Amino acid sequence: MPAVLGLDTSNYTTSAAWFDGETGDNAGRLLTVPEGSLGLRQSEALFQHVKRLPDILADLRQTGLPETIAAVGASTRPREVEGSYMPCFLAGESQARVMAQTFSLPFCPCSHQQGHIAAAAWSAGRMDLLDRPHLVWHLSGGTTELLYVVPDGVTVKGEIIGGTKDLSAGQLIDRTGKKLGLAFPAGKAVDALSLEADKTDSFRVKVSASAFSFSGVENKMNALAESGETPANICRYVLGSIIGAVERATLQALERYPGLPVLCAGGVASNSLLRETMIDRCGAVFAQPRFSTDNAMGVAILTWRALFQTDTP
Repeated sequence: MPAVLGLDTSNYTTSAAWFDGETGDNAGRLLTVPEGSLGLRQSEALFQHVKRLPDILADLRQTGLPETIAAVGASTRPREVEGSYMPCFLAGESQARVMAQTFSLPFCPCSHQQGHIAAAAWSAGRMDLLDRPHLVWHLSGGTTELLYVVPDGVTVKGEIIGGTKDLSAGQLIDRTGKKLGLAFPAGKAVDALSLEADKTDSFRVKVSASAFSFSGVENKMNALAESGETPANICRYVLGSIIGAVERATLQALERYPGLPVLCAGGVASNSLLRETMIDRCGAVFAQPRFSTDNAMGVAILTWRALFQTDTP
């Protein structure tokens, strides 16, 4: 079976992947963020993606990109909703369209969020979820959304049924990292430090109808830092607060949608404490850590499905 190629140029990662219906591989690199900064302007992100895509594709070829490519796909927007737009996705979309037109191949667009869901389902060994209703947490630097997801032809569509009303989990973690002098993005460092904590205190976030706010946690985090609390205990406090909110929101959603599987995707979903808690208390299914963060594997998977899978259950 021929393989397909997928590109994803998110706000902080340039990536390319191939998929042949069973297996595949992803190559990606984080964008360069100035020290002390909490992100990039879209113009700078777009510029870095354009410069890095040739190298990313070269990396993918070195690790075994098949010679025959049957289609090219790309994430073209953050979400599959009207008005969803972010300039950084133009880098991957334009490159993919040029390749498709040059070699007379189909071009298959999808959203970044749809790609996350597909990559998470595939890497968790649960591709069946793409063809049945389920719940999805998209937990990343810019998104903390609980979705009710249903099949939509060969792809999926999601309805937001919960999540944050202000800061995303990733934003809170990165702001914690900045306060503690950690490099951006701070997820891995905050995760590692939290395991050294000698306290397990947390802020009990109010959760109603699976929705919540993280502003109170941020205020408490700043107060702890200014009081001289150890970085490890601050990291554990923040993560414990996030995990408690996500867990309670999930349980509330399962009261409305009993029996549905819960899939966790996005960079924050690679957090070890979150994974342990959600698997134990909510029976959640997680992507492999390398496919939790931004990657093009889900784009390639959806491109393959668009080309070769014409019928869904």
